[in-house]
Amino acid sequence: MGYIEALNWLFSPITHNVGPRNSVLILSFLITLLITLAYKFFTDQKLLKSVKAEMKELQKDVKKVKDQPDKVMRLNKEIMKKNAVVFKNSFKPMLITLIPILLIFRWLNVTFADAGDLLFGFQWLGTYIISSIVFSVILRKIMKVQ
Repeated sequence: MGYIEALNWLFSPITHNVGPRNSVLILSFLITLLITLAYKFFTDQKLLKSVKAEMKELQKDVKKVKDQPDKVMRLNKEIMKKNAVVFKNSFKPMLITLIPILLIFRWLNVTFADAGDLLFGFQWLGTYIISSIVFSVILRKIMKVQ
């Protein structure tokens, strides 16, 4: 059994019972939930929160000294260093979720390629992207993920 057939079997309770639009919405929620959980548990949330707060303060300082290019450059350099810390911290969960997500996207394409317009005139990919953005914002707020 290939992975496409395995995913067909795994998600058949969803794909066979609620129609294509609702299937994509439910799957989008589940995938977004898994990604959010990966970011929550494989990143240092306290570190990210403090670094983002520091970046916010530095950005306020940049606005205050916008007429002084040398200070703006120095502050922007600090912001870039902080941004590198955020990126480095986010890299592990991104790597952990990348391959499974690519496989699931291939399956989604095979499964919903002929479904037509699902939401606001979008096909499965547009529907997935819009709903995953909405779900991500909500889930990150609820789970307090940075």
